[in-house]
Amino acid sequence: QVQLAESGGGLVQPGGSLRLSCAASGSIFSINTMGWYRQAPGKQRELVALVGGSANYADSVKGRFTISEDNAKNTVYLQMDSLKPEDTAVYYCYAYGTNSDYRAFSTWGQGTQVTVSS
Repeated sequence: QVQLAESGGGLVQPGGSLRLSCAASGSIFSINTMGWYRQAPGKQRELVALVGGSANYADSVKGRFTISEDNAKNTVYLQMDSLKPEDTAVYYCYAYGTNSDYRAFSTWGQGTQVTVSS
């Protein structure tokens, strides 16, 4: 079983920055893709950024957010700069890969709240 542990959410003023971290642990053979989705109240969960070799971003965060990975630590980071109130949401880490039984896995973290408000 693969688990994801997120950290780094919180309250920040508009224009501020936050850095989210997500570490994968458990029966991992390899990870193909890790990244972040978010869900605001009353809205559907949406892609923020994914990385698996190359990085992909939602148009709404391009130029403001940067995703990076540390493959040795099975960890992904999301640096969020120039935050806007509309970035307020619960941010969920996601990972897809192969476990130690050579079976594909797809898993989510428990979510971390990001609130952008003055």
